Amino acid sequence: MAKIKRSDGREFDEPREMEAKVGIIDKADGSAMFRFGKTIAIASVFGPKIFHPQHKQDPSTGVLRCNYDLLTFSVPDRKRPGPSRRSHEVSKVTEWALAPVVNLEKYPNTVVDVHIKIIQANASTRCAGINAAALALANAGISMKELVSSVAVGKLDKDLVVDLTKEEEDFVEGEGATDIPFAFLSKSKEISLFQMDGKISPEELKETIKLGKEASEKVYEVQKNALKNIKE
Repeated sequence: MAKIKRSDGREFDEPREMEAKVGIIDKADGSAMFRFGKTIAIASVFGPKIFHPQHKQDPSTGVLRCNYDLLTFSVPDRKRPGPSRRSHEVSKVTEWALAPVVNLEKYPNTVVDVHIKIIQANASTRCAGINAAALALANAGISMKELVSSVAVGKLDKDLVVDLTKEEEDFVEGEGATDIPFAFLSKSKEISLFQMDGKISPEELKETIKLGKEASEKVYEVQKNALKNIKE
């Protein structure tokens, strides 16, 4: 159990305050916002629509295409506009995290585009983006087996904690912070995303997965309530 005192007073296994809304962009087929503390992600879905160029169409399935980016004003030091190497990487891992739950075989020869914009960044942007994207897909009526719930678990010095802030990520003592973004499927609890920045022991990794799975259930409750509220 963590002994470290977190600057915002949270327990070691406690995510930041979460908020989610769906149907926030009128001209998108589906849209959603997901917030971890000061990190805010907005996702919009367009499709399914005919995939171009035609020679790349697949008559047996559709294509899921994700585009993630930080807006220039989302971070204290203004980001250069346009895609970066990091945004390409996060776009691809977001596709991998979401692909297991989307029934793309129901949409042959088409593409489903998911655009994720981070309008305010304070760590866990890819996790917030995945959570918003899963909600936006559901809001668009895309056939899905279940939702995807994402959260990061980190190590600060010797302590494992859930949902690091930017200040915690920048914490430097010894080898510094370890950050592990997870994505879990909401029903089967299978892992669809696992990345690691830093070092951790095999024993700690087992505990990290347990913490991530428990925290993802809290994320799922927020997602589920957001979808429930729009139907009422």
